[in-house]
Amino acid sequence: MVRTPSTMLPLGTPAPDFALPNVDGRMVTLAAAVGPAGTLVMFICNHCPFVKHVADQLAALGRDCLARGIGVVAISSNDVSSHPADSPEQMVHEAEERGYVFPYLYDETQQVAHAYHAACTPDFFLFDGDRKLVYRGQLDASRPGNDVPVTGADLRAAIDAVLAGRPVATEQMPSLGCNIKWKPGNEPPYFST
Repeated sequence: MVRTPSTMLPLGTPAPDFALPNVDGRMVTLAAAVGPAGTLVMFICNHCPFVKHVADQLAALGRDCLARGIGVVAISSNDVSSHPADSPEQMVHEAEERGYVFPYLYDETQQVAHAYHAACTPDFFLFDGDRKLVYRGQLDASRPGNDVPVTGADLRAAIDAVLAGRPVATEQMPSLGCNIKWKPGNEPPYFST
């Protein structure tokens, strides 16, 4: 597994728009995913050991955020020709098995991943009520094999700040995970292998 850090898109960046198919077949747009207090966009996939390590926390985080006015959406952008475990059909099973209550979208063209400068799975982007980026980075310090409990502490602290109307701390640690599996020739210029 290639350990790839997130790109740390500049804070204040407006949320890039999207319209992608959900696991239930319906199209979901950014406007439909936005919550009254803010929006969390997560790039994940089914097969990645880093995502599997935190998947239960992602399910809990999704339930908590939606109950508190933060919209949540997860996006898989991996090339399914090289990674069939990440296919839309398998995404349906993953969402059901994990209990994801948020939309789990498939970015077949990888254009949405490009727009967000997503680099790894998981990669997290938290936007405030004005759709401006206030947090990008790690869920917490837990990684597969490091024996640090999965709590979601870093991302949850940013969400709490947004909900309280406080500024989010600007010192943020990059997420770390498997690189997004780009289609041949589709690697974005911000991504380095």
